Amino acid sequence: MFGQLLVKGSYTTMPLDNLGRKMNILKRFQTLGAGLSRLTERWIPDSWIICMILTGVTILLAVFGAGAGTGEPLAERVEGAVLAWGGGMWNLLELAMQFTLAMVVAHACVSSRPVFHLLDRFAAIPNPDRPGQAIAVACTFSYVTGYLNWAFCIVSCALFVPFLCKHNPKADIRVLIVACFIAFGTVWHGGLSGSAPLIMATPGNPLIEPATGAPIIDELIPVTETLFNPYNVAYLIFLAGVGLCAVLAVHPAEPDRVTLTPEQVEAIIPTPPEIPEERDSPAGRIDRSRIWTLLAAALILYPLGHAIITQGFGRAWNINAYNMTFLAAALLLHGRPDSFVRACQAGVGASWGIILQFPFYAGIFGIMNNTDLGFWLGGLFADVSSPRLFPAFVFLYSAVMNLFVPSAGSKWLIEAPYLIPAAQELGVSVKTVIFAYMYGDSTSNLIQPFWYLPLLAVTRLRFGDIVGYAFLVATICAISGICFMLLIPLDVT
Repeated sequence: MFGQLLVKGSYTTMPLDNLGRKMNILKRFQTLGAGLSRLTERWIPDSWIICMILTGVTILLAVFGAGAGTGEPLAERVEGAVLAWGGGMWNLLELAMQFTLAMVVAHACVSSRPVFHLLDRFAAIPNPDRPGQAIAVACTFSYVTGYLNWAFCIVSCALFVPFLCKHNPKADIRVLIVACFIAFGTVWHGGLSGSAPLIMATPGNPLIEPATGAPIIDELIPVTETLFNPYNVAYLIFLAGVGLCAVLAVHPAEPDRVTLTPEQVEAIIPTPPEIPEERDSPAGRIDRSRIWTLLAAALILYPLGHAIITQGFGRAWNINAYNMTFLAAALLLHGRPDSFVRACQAGVGASWGIILQFPFYAGIFGIMNNTDLGFWLGGLFADVSSPRLFPAFVFLYSAVMNLFVPSAGSKWLIEAPYLIPAAQELGVSVKTVIFAYMYGDSTSNLIQPFWYLPLLAVTRLRFGDIVGYAFLVATICAISGICFMLLIPLDVT
């Protein structure tokens, strides 16, 4: 593929010795990243299979770990773990629907004609002779969309890359992909759609009101104390700067750039959404009437605005409020009901992973909450760590777990039942644990193949083509994040 894509130049202002050193370091990371890609492609199975493997491991830990000292017969311990799994399987349906709707309405927003035309105009801002400007614009676009909505970021950036290639032919396609994805590895979990903070702020969430078993937390934590905490804001600004500098630094000099030919760009440029065929009938005119979308948007926005005014933004902003905002935005952007409905139908296809896997992760949550496994794991984590190192420990642990469970919401429900008790035993606040989890979960997204699928599908590249640059940027961001974790207050206020 690279033989077809490579467009070579003959001029660079960088001294040859500096260029050689830079490229030598980059090639080492590319080799390591490509090896990691080959390893994961060969040995890491489908995400649902990983879910079942984690289910089996959880049952084994509940039986032979947490249940080893209870004195119960082995058969009773096995039966108890299996019944706990089955008892929890349907307890997260509300949360699964909330995250599914988030993906659907984000897809509907991006597939509207106004957003489509905006992407084309925004991609034309950089000077085509200065690829660094295109990288900066890509990072900026990623940060803004990622802070607003994780699903909106993934879908819109996948459509944005072809427009960037069209208007900026000298920018390296591999680095452009990493730049467009940078928010998902830096700011998204600290933004308005951050899964863990929104779960902790949502009334009736499984951690405060489990269907069975004792609650993990005793009060809701509003987003003003997490997402809008000064520490989180400072971290996002710092890491956004680190990510931008890292992506700009790894962009190769002109002789080593991989770009797309005009014909290849033309082949991947998306087209605006088709206007549904009009039916010249009473039913067709009713289907096209904007009255219905305006009515629906008004019915959604008035209660949302009322809640924010009466309760305050910190208390009102949760998963439901976030979904209401983007659902209303999708309605207004499409205008016509038939266009809106078609866009939502297409978005459901992108949500199949959430729909399928959430009941199985709910079963794992059931074991954590309905057996002694959560407390047993919490004790182990408290024993192997210290208060000062615990945030960095959670950061690294969540980053590694994210490579196997790329769903931040379901993974938080798995980890929280033992991370929070361990933190409390060590004297570390729940908010500190949330921050460490958020930041670690985000960082390893940069080398998580699952979330790159939309971008790679549009550009027709392989994960192995971009993982060297992604691994280098992820390493820089991870080191920066760990340094922050070593300085974070143990009791964030």
